[in-house]
Amino acid sequence: MIEIPESVVLAKQISQSLRGKTVTKVLPQRTPHKMAWYYERPEDYPKLLTGKKIEFATGIGSMVEICASGAVILFGDGIRLTFCPTDSTVPKKDQLLIGFEDGSYLSAVVQMYGGLWCFPSGSFDNPYYLSAKSKPFALSDAFNQQYFEELIDNPDMQKMPAKGFLATEQRIPGLGNGVLQDILFRAGLHPKRKIGTLTKEEKSLLYKILKTTLKEMAEFGGRDTERDLFGACGGYQTQMSKNTAGKPCPRCGETIAKEAYMGGSVYYCPNCQKIPA
Repeated sequence: MIEIPESVVLAKQISQSLRGKTVTKVLPQRTPHKMAWYYERPEDYPKLLTGKKIEFATGIGSMVEICASGAVILFGDGIRLTFCPTDSTVPKKDQLLIGFEDGSYLSAVVQMYGGLWCFPSGSFDNPYYLSAKSKPFALSDAFNQQYFEELIDNPDMQKMPAKGFLATEQRIPGLGNGVLQDILFRAGLHPKRKIGTLTKEEKSLLYKILKTTLKEMAEFGGRDTERDLFGACGGYQTQMSKNTAGKPCPRCGETIAKEAYMGGSVYYCPNCQKIPA
């Protein structure tokens, strides 16, 4: 799933690989998918995009936005994007395929669910998209300690568990269930720990860990649980993820636990991330 590190990496790779290329072919819904979401009529995508030149891409929370001569191509967090240099490398199944004049393609596949939205600039009123664009990006200078303290000290957050605070309601766009695992491990906080029980020092540490961990994930090309534009796994080695569940904690050696919680799995060290009595 695309989260903050992956949106940054994919946007950079798309800008480097596709900038200046002209769209010559657009094939939406090559493979029907019940959980693929489009903007209005996907059959209108060819008319909207053909002849447009790719300008740049931007990571917006858990979304990747591509600007193309007045049109926008937007992919949500459940989309796997792949650059295909030739016809022979195009997958047999995808939910949106965009071809360019040099014979290369961008393929978009829905993994579980996801949006593949193409629209004229300024015409999309999706609340998640608008919220992600309006709030400070977690890796930007605008997402500073003062801003974080306003979020975490909100009276409505005090009974919220750490996982819920970090990864629900698009409070921090693009920070999802995947990246929060290492953030909480590094901060020594259990996913179920209530925000109201954190000390001032713990809140300050959580902010610093959040910033440094996301930056490290992005600099290493995303997490090792996800793939980039060229199909390679990210270079950041996750400490708490599906790859490490049941293995020794890198800090203390205790077995890493996996548990269903709040609609997804959490991974944590029972020794390093205890809930205070």
